[in-house]
Amino acid sequence: MSDRAAEHAGTLVTRLARHVNRKLSDVLTLILNHKNASSIGAVAGFAIAVVFAWKVFKPSSQRRPRPKRRGTDGRPGGHVAGPDSADLNDFGSIQSLPQLALGEIVKRKLGGCRKMTCQLLGVILEEKSPEELQKHATVRESVVKVLFELTKRVDLYLMETVLDDETEKRVLNALETAGIFRTGGVVKEKVLFCSTEIGRTSFVRQLESDLHVDSDLNIISQLSRFIGRQLYISPMEEGQIGPNIFTSTSLEHFFS
Repeated sequence: MSDRAAEHAGTLVTRLARHVNRKLSDVLTLILNHKNASSIGAVAGFAIAVVFAWKVFKPSSQRRPRPKRRGTDGRPGGHVAGPDSADLNDFGSIQSLPQLALGEIVKRKLGGCRKMTCQLLGVILEEKSPEELQKHATVRESVVKVLFELTKRVDLYLMETVLDDETEKRVLNALETAGIFRTGGVVKEKVLFCSTEIGRTSFVRQLESDLHVDSDLNIISQLSRFIGRQLYISPMEEGQIGPNIFTSTSLEHFFS
């Protein structure tokens, strides 16, 4: 209602200005023909009054300020929100889908997860401890296809605790040799290393992962309050050991 009133007032003022402009031209012509102080003062006062009226009644040309656009999680900007709770309820609920292609199985079992963090030892690599990695690093062949399907659907980070710089190079070389970094695969810069288990926990929390995969139950326990879904890789029977913690003997077995 107030916007219509402002527009109406603006129209009236515009018409008034046009009328005044015509009258002012006549007056100026008269002054030029009959110059005297009183007539000039009258015109000046009249002009000031018109300008004042225009400033008071003209409608604002500025738009009303809009609130800053926020992401769906309430944060400023276009932050990508985590998976919906309804989707997360589907995570891991489908036990076996042998009739579907691997890509479709991965999509369904992710349950809407968009960012994923994954330990290397015991999950991607055959080795089980940092000490073993000081001697050799071997990628599990059966997990490579699953990794490629995961990179199509989630922002994937691989991470591990290592004891020295040489181990980092050994692990990266093993991943590269296995073709993990080829086009469409894992981004090399998203393979992270740290020197302590606490460092790996910090990585996962800072990245705000939707899904974390780990073979260390202590890490899984520490992250249970912060990460929406976790997959614990262990020899135990596949199932669920917590509200948001699932178990599987391997990553590829879970996504099968």
